[in-house]
Amino acid sequence: MDWWVVGLRLMGLGWYVAGCIILGVLGGLGLDKLIGITPLFTLLGTVLGSVLAFWGLYKMVQPVIYGSKGLNRTDKRGPDNGRQH
Repeated sequence: MDWWVVGLRLMGLGWYVAGCIILGVLGGLGLDKLIGITPLFTLLGTVLGSVLAFWGLYKMVQPVIYGSKGLNRTDKRGPDNGRQH
């Protein structure tokens, strides 16, 4: 993987995390206002946005980590290195 591709991926990570958390909070605030329950949906939106952000962060960082260790992603044998089960 080229260095600039890695750089672009890493630059977008912060925006992705912030966007997920902000959308969760705003969605929770909107539901709280609509239903009339003050902190419940805001807290749930914050937690859901955070979980989604860090799960997505993990999925986006995986190719960068495995690419930097020199593993070949085009290997046809798969993650078990061709062993029979």
